[in-house]
Amino acid sequence: MGCFADAAVVGTPFICSFITKKRGVVLRAKLNDEDDPFFQNAINGASLRFQESNKPEPLFLDTYAGCFLTHDSQKDMKHCLLSGTSTSHFCLATKFIDDKLLNVVNHMDGVRQIVLLTDGMDTRPYRLKWPNSTIIFDISPNRVFQRAAQKLEDVGAKIAKSCLFIHVPSESSNIQEMLCRKSFNGSRPSIWVVQGLTVLTLASFKEILLTVGSLAMKGCIFLGELPSWLVETEVGAKTDACKWIDKLFMSNGFRVDVITYEEVARNLGLDPPPRDSDNILFMAEQLRFSDDQMETWRREFQRVEEEGDEEGFEEL
Repeated sequence: MGCFADAAVVGTPFICSFITKKRGVVLRAKLNDEDDPFFQNAINGASLRFQESNKPEPLFLDTYAGCFLTHDSQKDMKHCLLSGTSTSHFCLATKFIDDKLLNVVNHMDGVRQIVLLTDGMDTRPYRLKWPNSTIIFDISPNRVFQRAAQKLEDVGAKIAKSCLFIHVPSESSNIQEMLCRKSFNGSRPSIWVVQGLTVLTLASFKEILLTVGSLAMKGCIFLGELPSWLVETEVGAKTDACKWIDKLFMSNGFRVDVITYEEVARNLGLDPPPRDSDNILFMAEQLRFSDDQMETWRREFQRVEEEGDEEGFEEL
């Protein structure tokens, strides 16, 4: 089964597998850009990054977000900034993730594999300063990614020559196999981020956890945002949410911390956004060995066992 496929739809591409109800209307992924909720989701994220980048004192600079937007949209957003807007939960999360990403790759030895689960318009591969020999994997809807890649090429965006950027379509029937085929190595450190990738069922998020847990070495970091409604459908009271999330992650080998957006805002000297977020910000650490680590250990154990058998035979 594909890593992100709905458990009830074996072998069906991820991006076409789900239907979700929003405000009483059923939305289904389509192949027309403006009618495609996956495309609109990506545009919404790019719009928020564009608005933040054009503030007098932005949390981050995304000089490429504007290339995904129409000229009129850019003008309207800049006009709205004149009246003052608070920082969105999305941008607080983006800042938090950016900082953690760069801190890990610059201070943890050997972390040169970055896996981004995105909406297809994530500009981190272009706008962040990556160490030499970094391999960046982007898992996202192929149609959105291809259109975004063309827009980025048109404005001259380039990946650092010393780095490698690899796209893995989220429609792939087996994400884990595809990553390994495209040179991901589960015996080397990695850091995983999920932000923007549309997750429409709890089963699909569990598939993400299973995939990351299988490929990420012990001690690797997985951080990002998960939809809060996933928790709300399983847990009635907010007080039980953290316990449920902890159990969900721990059952897949992760120790998780839920990060409040209010905490992120305070650490940045900002007032928190006025309303509750639609997502939950988290950071988790892998406590188990990856499949590759386990296979290496198995082979080593087998070798030692065989050598022991040979020595015993010689003594006889």
